[in-house]
Amino acid sequence: MSAVNVNFQSARGKMKIMHAVNNGPIRASTVEQSRGNFREFQAAKIPYVRNHDASFFSAYGGEHTVDVHAIFPDFNKNPYDPASYDFTLTDRYTQTIVDSGSGVFYRLGTKIEHLPKHYGSLVPADFHKWAVICEHIIRHYNEGWADGFRFNIEYWEIWNEPDGIAADGSQPNWSGTPEEYYDLYKVAATHLKKRFPHLKIGGPSMSSLDNGNGSWIRNFLASLTEDGKRVPLDFFSWHAYMVDPQVIVSMEKYLRDRLDEAGYTGTESILNEYNYVEGWTDLFISSIEAIIGMRGAAFTSASMAVGQASTLDMLMYYDARPCAFCGMFDFYTYRPLKGYYPFVMYSHLYGLGTCVECASEDEDLYVTAAAGDDGYGIMLTHYRKDKEKAEKTAALHIAGVPDGIWQAEILDRDRTMEKCSVAMENGVVELQMPEDCVILLTRGRE
Repeated sequence: MSAVNVNFQSARGKMKIMHAVNNGPIRASTVEQSRGNFREFQAAKIPYVRNHDASFFSAYGGEHTVDVHAIFPDFNKNPYDPASYDFTLTDRYTQTIVDSGSGVFYRLGTKIEHLPKHYGSLVPADFHKWAVICEHIIRHYNEGWADGFRFNIEYWEIWNEPDGIAADGSQPNWSGTPEEYYDLYKVAATHLKKRFPHLKIGGPSMSSLDNGNGSWIRNFLASLTEDGKRVPLDFFSWHAYMVDPQVIVSMEKYLRDRLDEAGYTGTESILNEYNYVEGWTDLFISSIEAIIGMRGAAFTSASMAVGQASTLDMLMYYDARPCAFCGMFDFYTYRPLKGYYPFVMYSHLYGLGTCVECASEDEDLYVTAAAGDDGYGIMLTHYRKDKEKAEKTAALHIAGVPDGIWQAEILDRDRTMEKCSVAMENGVVELQMPEDCVILLTRGRE
């Protein structure tokens, strides 16, 4: 029997945003033959939607959506003239996200480009002009410029994976040198922060922190602080694809140390792309099979628990867009898959508000718990990184709540949020947990 401890008498601060995602909901329409997932997305109460790679998906607007070169298609035009911009489909997509109740995390730049010819990942011809274009995109969505909106979008990210190098040596996200990106970031961040001091400006959306990129991180941070200056860096965004959720802890510590060394002690650390990946070549198919099934769901839930317990500030799943990485919704029907439900579960804990002390004595059991005016909640996950199948009996030792009945919702290969009642006796709840299983326990205040 594996012991898991939860102490509702010991608060550990606020529940953090570990249930944000990349890309938003799809409204049912004639374009999508009446398919949609808007209600399900809304019900999950996703706090933030990052819009990177939205332009891969036709229902969002495809090639005419989100990316800077899509909104400002002719770089030779006047960036102060509203006629130079094409906001139409990005407006539609962004409005849908906002209508769902989610906040927008806006990636300024371009989608990834894997094919030989690149269109959006080219180095901008004029960094200052590019920054002015971004300024007016922000003004459109936050200040109503060019028949725009007042969405109060807070997070603005400069580019995506400028450090990324593909297996064939190509650069699918940034065609220039690291130094050119450093310069772009400095120009854009300085300009945008001066224009919008109340907004969060950051980047660089690194592809990984564990593939020999230590010098890239150090050089980037050094470039921001040279000559006694300090370029704005409100958040540092990064990515991780793995099978072991504990990797989040080691990567986060490494990054936090680098940020603190550079004097960016208040900079948020945001892991804004993660998912289950065994490998990018021969093992990629088996990775996809896991992502869209219960193993992917358990991995997601375990990652949320690990992130909540770490110093990470925000966690964002890649991807809610219908694609190979989407374990939340079926590619064809847009109906919820197993991977949708950990977001529903975590949203319940997040709504309670206060994280409480919890720990597992079994490395394959992950736990996070919360309390609030509406009661108590515990999310317990059984996930093994080595794929070995083994059922576990969890002895959940709970302090600060009297014996009584808890409501359980069970997610595993055979059950989808199946409800039952479980008894807590002498401060212990016993739970049978097959491999790749998530259980949400809830109880009201008495």
